[in-house]
Amino acid sequence: MEIQEIKQRFGIIGNSPLLNRAINIANQVAPTDISVLITGESGSGKEVFSHIIHQMSPRKHGPFIAVNCGAIPEGTIDSELFGHEKGAYTGAVGERKGYFETVNGGTIFLDEIAEMPLGTQARLLRVLESGQYIKVGSSKVEKTNVRVIAATNVDVYEAVKNGKFREDLYYRLNTVPLRIPPLRDRKEDVYLIFRKFTSDFTAKYRSPPIQLDDPAQQVLINYSWPGNVRQLKNIAEQLAVLERDRTITAQVLLTYIPHEQGNRNLPMRIENQPKEDFSERDILYKVLFDMKRDMVELKKLVADLIEHGGVAANYADNNQVINQLYRDIELPNNPDSQFTLQHPVHNNNSSNNNNNNNSDNFNITQDAEEVEESLSLIEKESDLIRKALKKHRGKRKLAAQELGISERTLYRKIKELNL
Repeated sequence: MEIQEIKQRFGIIGNSPLLNRAINIANQVAPTDISVLITGESGSGKEVFSHIIHQMSPRKHGPFIAVNCGAIPEGTIDSELFGHEKGAYTGAVGERKGYFETVNGGTIFLDEIAEMPLGTQARLLRVLESGQYIKVGSSKVEKTNVRVIAATNVDVYEAVKNGKFREDLYYRLNTVPLRIPPLRDRKEDVYLIFRKFTSDFTAKYRSPPIQLDDPAQQVLINYSWPGNVRQLKNIAEQLAVLERDRTITAQVLLTYIPHEQGNRNLPMRIENQPKEDFSERDILYKVLFDMKRDMVELKKLVADLIEHGGVAANYADNNQVINQLYRDIELPNNPDSQFTLQHPVHNNNSSNNNNNNNSDNFNITQDAEEVEESLSLIEKESDLIRKALKKHRGKRKLAAQELGISERTLYRKIKELNL
């Protein structure tokens, strides 16, 4: 069957070369009996291609079933796919046939297969290699003749490297890879699909036809469509139902299209996002690095004081460090305090020339009692959060960016520390 005939039969719209290639691969692999792995973003139409492969195969008169592996709880997915015997587990009051038994001689479409538990993946691999499986709670080997078509919207190879998907099952399913292009790679098809959807919905709701002016068409075509065909269909239906003016302008269309912020907001695989698990560790690292830097500067200052005997020239050389310490220390109001600073050191060449023995400008009692700084990480963390909030005038989003953590983590820490 020609590509155009397949499009008409299954309601596929578009002339993109990537789309035509995907249809051609599905058409060629359909008469065979090998497994197919369909990859593509959410909403791109992976299930449509599973129907193409089934209807163009010798199994077209057999049963077809689509199973969403991500929607079945981990504890029951084995029973759903392979069946169970009576009393196999609590609540198993009778024998149950699994999908591989009921679809014998047909095709099973396993959507979101990357969500399948590893134990179930081992059972599926056994079915693919030998056609054999064992029901839950049974010891009898069953036989089935089912063609498996799998689909996923994640990078399965990355899942294999992360230990979340079996490598042998990946290569067994990936005999013929079939990639469905996202809508943003089919810009020439966007307006055609939109017109088809608006035509269907205006006929369904008995409303006047929808038209886009030229700027609105450019907005429609240039949008990235993270939800792909599903999102485009949703917006077409909203326009057909809600808009009284049937000529849609770019300004009106933009009110229906979500504002793009660089990252997609769908529950899909997202790159380069900060991980919530490491946010608290990042705060502790920042505290420790700041403490280490302060200690190094203090050691240098003390070493210079010991070496040069506390002369005024030495204070001038280290005035930046001393002034920073002067700003950080809250001086006690008690005049009898053993630790007193008269004033910060200023780098004034004329005063240095007139007062060679200006040791009175910065008096440190030699028998001063050593004041130990608190090394509590909780106190340091609390202090950093207070400073960040004060710096950004209580704006949590900006404070979280300054601290290098998420806004949700900052909110939780504020509650935990009673800030």
